[in-house]
Amino acid sequence: MTARIAADPEVPAPEPRAAFISDDAIDILAFAVQSLEEKRAAAIITLVEIRGGAARALGAQMVVRDDGLYCGFVSGGCTEAAVAAEAMMALGKGMDRQLRLGEGSPFFDIVLPCGGGITLAIHVLAEAAILRQALAALARRTPVCLRYHPGKHSLTLRKGDGASGWDGEWFVRAYRAKPRIVVAGTPLEVGAVARVAVAAGYETVALEYGQVPSPDELDADTAVALLFHDIDRESPVLEAALASMAFYIGALGSRRTHVKRCEALRRHGQKEDALARIKAPIGIFDKARDAHALALSVVADIAQTRLQRG
Repeated sequence: MTARIAADPEVPAPEPRAAFISDDAIDILAFAVQSLEEKRAAAIITLVEIRGGAARALGAQMVVRDDGLYCGFVSGGCTEAAVAAEAMMALGKGMDRQLRLGEGSPFFDIVLPCGGGITLAIHVLAEAAILRQALAALARRTPVCLRYHPGKHSLTLRKGDGASGWDGEWFVRAYRAKPRIVVAGTPLEVGAVARVAVAAGYETVALEYGQVPSPDELDADTAVALLFHDIDRESPVLEAALASMAFYIGALGSRRTHVKRCEALRRHGQKEDALARIKAPIGIFDKARDAHALALSVVADIAQTRLQRG
């Protein structure tokens, strides 16, 4: 049975306030599960339509509970408290609803800085089981989709890849495992990249010299950064990366070094399509002369590649 807020006209509604600041999808789902386990009524809000410009991508989410605590973002931070207040009213009635903001909205006092408009689906959560299953799959690094039907007020789970958007009458919210960076090379550069990667929200695996990543560490949500100054030392890790589904493989060194690298890999039987997967020189800066600049360059390049991948 859907939980409701007890209606008491003499008691003012709690003031919406952020429980914590995060736009990480896994954090948001976990907050929803925690809230339901604490016997708090909760709703999940999903950005299901964009008209013109928008600060967030389709599928961006918030979770709001009956005591006013919320997390997540569906805009740039300027509307989230107002959205939370609307979600609390939906919780009070125990009914799903849609909310239009910005262009085409009846709320003239809520203006989106981007000048566009968005539609949000507010779904009052009945139980936590489906969200627990989604989180368990993501912990195993298995992609999943939550499918929401506004007319049926229904939320279902589907395992596997997908794209966030409408599929007929269902809105599909696709989730992928937390992005991971496997980094190997000299300690100075590895340490700098690992620190920036962690700060940017990546799961990070720093390999020690001679260590080769296992196949389960190199899935489709993993990037590999090779920061050796000797192509012979990088070879075992590079060949493991080329045999994997890693979405990014980058290697330190000049263009001349990369020519030698490719010649060595061809002698080991690697084909041209495999060699084309290697980003070398690694990073977005053509020449990063110190470890800190290199770390920014590498993590930014990985983030850009993941964003373009969708």
